[in-house]
Amino acid sequence: MNRSLSALTRAGVLGAALAVALAGPAAADPNLLIPIPGINPIPGINGQPRGLPHLPGRTQAVFQMTGMDSPNRTQKVNVLGTDLGVMWDDGNGRMITAFGDSAGLGFPNLLVGSVFAWSSQVLFHSSTKDPAQGIAFEGAVTNPLPSPKIPGIEISLIPTAGISVGGVQYMSLMSVADWGEHGKWETNFSTLAASGDGGRSWAPLTTTRRANVDGYQNFQQNAFLKDDGYVYRYGTPAGRQVPGFVSRAREADIADIDRYEYWDGTDWKPDAKVAAPIVDGVAELSVMWNDHLGKFIMLTTDSTNSVVLRSAEKPEGPWSEPQVLVDGPSLPSAYAPMIFPYQTGSDLYFLLSVYNQYNVLLMRTPL
Repeated sequence: MNRSLSALTRAGVLGAALAVALAGPAAADPNLLIPIPGINPIPGINGQPRGLPHLPGRTQAVFQMTGMDSPNRTQKVNVLGTDLGVMWDDGNGRMITAFGDSAGLGFPNLLVGSVFAWSSQVLFHSSTKDPAQGIAFEGAVTNPLPSPKIPGIEISLIPTAGISVGGVQYMSLMSVADWGEHGKWETNFSTLAASGDGGRSWAPLTTTRRANVDGYQNFQQNAFLKDDGYVYRYGTPAGRQVPGFVSRAREADIADIDRYEYWDGTDWKPDAKVAAPIVDGVAELSVMWNDHLGKFIMLTTDSTNSVVLRSAEKPEGPWSEPQVLVDGPSLPSAYAPMIFPYQTGSDLYFLLSVYNQYNVLLMRTPL
């Protein structure tokens, strides 16, 4: 995975990618799109303007995290394009960022109609605490949990959350069987994977697999929060514009799914089937305590692809009405806002995926 872009180009793969790219840019609405097939992350020929977008309002893009136009030069590890960017502290003062389906050069995934080679996860390490000038990556782990990429069996194994507990790193992942239409997809299960060496190698925790039934359909995509000795796991069904739910377990029990409790709207109960929605009309979630506001905050996108913020006094809510941070029409292919895990005063930093470029931006909003 450390082959250079020039070496891969000499292999002749880039020609196929360019032929598809020149056919035209991808559509704008990520709720109607599936990862990788049809995307083109190569700047200058993907039909998108180069450089950071200039947005109306208080939220601005401040740094490109990934891709060939990023100062991180992620093409050095064959990541030309990617999405998500789930961030967490590793317990030793360093940050791990897990990206999702990543497009690179190599043998194309013809089974899914893509001229790009692609992997389901890539992780980067960083020591950046002040992201005002960007976030510098210091090392990469590519494709630690390979997926067969076979439609109808498993088309991807995508990280949706990460957390460090007791010196162990945990990722929550969803196994996607097939991409559907209109922002819905079919999952085989959600599961945890663990790393005892700071995120350099990962092992699947097969006992944590939960299929898309019996209440667990509401926790196929997840977000983590630690508070007062508990790990809170926020969940949604597979897709976008769905309700959000919350469960929790003692930190020591994070890998024992049978010990989780589920918020039923009034109390915590040990049955996933009684979980009640805490928010509605959400997509990928990110949740964190914010010192400046003195509240828990939640980022997601709404039905117009606007990035919205909610706040609450307690992890289970009640959650406030959404406040728009990025208006959908100003960046119509944006999705998956993920909160930077360190406190940054009155500024809120988050990562945001942009489908038309198929890469991830660092955003800043004054609170």
